Amino acid sequence: MLFGTAVVALLGTAAVPERRTPMGEWCFLLLCSATGALSIAAARDLVTIVVSLEVVSLPAFALVGLRQHDARAAEAAVKFLLVSVVSTAVTLLGISLLYGATGSVHLDGLARGVAVAPGLDGVLAAGAVLTVVGLAFKVAAVPFHMWVPDTYVGAPVAVAAYLSVVSKAAGFVGLMLVLGRGLPQLAHVWSPVLAVMAALTMTVGNVLALRQDHAVRLLAWSSVAQAGYMLVPFGAVAVAGDVAGAFGASMGYLAVYAFVNLGAFAVVTVVGTRHPRQRLADYRGLVGEEPGVAWPLAFALVALAGLPPGVVGLLAKVIVFDAASGTPWLVVVMALNVAIGLVYYVRWLAELFRPAATEGASTYDVPNGVAVAVGMTFTAGLLFSVLPGWLLDPVLGALG
Repeated sequence: MLFGTAVVALLGTAAVPERRTPMGEWCFLLLCSATGALSIAAARDLVTIVVSLEVVSLPAFALVGLRQHDARAAEAAVKFLLVSVVSTAVTLLGISLLYGATGSVHLDGLARGVAVAPGLDGVLAAGAVLTVVGLAFKVAAVPFHMWVPDTYVGAPVAVAAYLSVVSKAAGFVGLMLVLGRGLPQLAHVWSPVLAVMAALTMTVGNVLALRQDHAVRLLAWSSVAQAGYMLVPFGAVAVAGDVAGAFGASMGYLAVYAFVNLGAFAVVTVVGTRHPRQRLADYRGLVGEEPGVAWPLAFALVALAGLPPGVVGLLAKVIVFDAASGTPWLVVVMALNVAIGLVYYVRWLAELFRPAATEGASTYDVPNGVAVAVGMTFTAGLLFSVLPGWLLDPVLGALG
């Protein structure tokens, strides 16, 4: 979360020359939202988790619509707000049922209450499902994902990067805390729901990404698909019975995704300074025109696809496959979706190496902050591909 916030802050410097984004408000809102994301990891009760999620979301609404005189950004902010309000209401309804059945909002007390609550299985199951549904909005899981493409495209690219990584991470941490620490005894209820949700999320995200010719919209649907991969270990808990190991696999994948996806958004920010329409064709010949950003984007795409030399992306998918090995149908669905994802990642990758449409095109004017962000994400991706244990071992050791 801290790394993602730092990268997004650097990406925001690309808006300085436009003079359409007030940088004081931008930095303040970004730090407020990041504070909420960090608070979730320390939360140990349902009320703090919900409040922290709202601290993440409320400044994010303003960030989406912060760009002046941009009707599309305002529309995206309104859509994001309405969906988030609904998700919060559903989450609170689920929490109220859990509290009514167990008499506690603290996660440890909730777990103890679930174990001894007599004759309240229906109430507990309804509370668990509603809580999962509410948090599924935050992580953009299907069928609660429709706000994602319009919000990402309407928002500044830096804000889209923030929503795709830091905000999504906050949602997943909330899910892990509620389900893993508060409701592990109800895994037979929430795990099958999340298994179906994971399969739908992967499939819808990848299939719709195939049709996209807009770079940010493609990354938006890719982000939906990647959320599906992260949900796969949740869906395998009912069979495997290892909550901590499953969540460790999901968090490991999330950590890898954060580095490489931020790298892709960083390069999209650079290209957007010359090509605001953000068509995939605008990336044609980028390796020859601006290799300093083309190669980081190429690496990010192969890592997201799970191909060498993006070894860290491949390892992340292997970890998730291993966590779901006891649920063969889910493994098959994920394997098919990984194959579908290769199509649009490789299609975008091919544009980078095609001859440029115009000879002798000028180099890009890369803002210093964005250049640092590209360098940070690319260096981290290369480092963790050579030494993946530096990233994955602490995560898997702590949660698994």
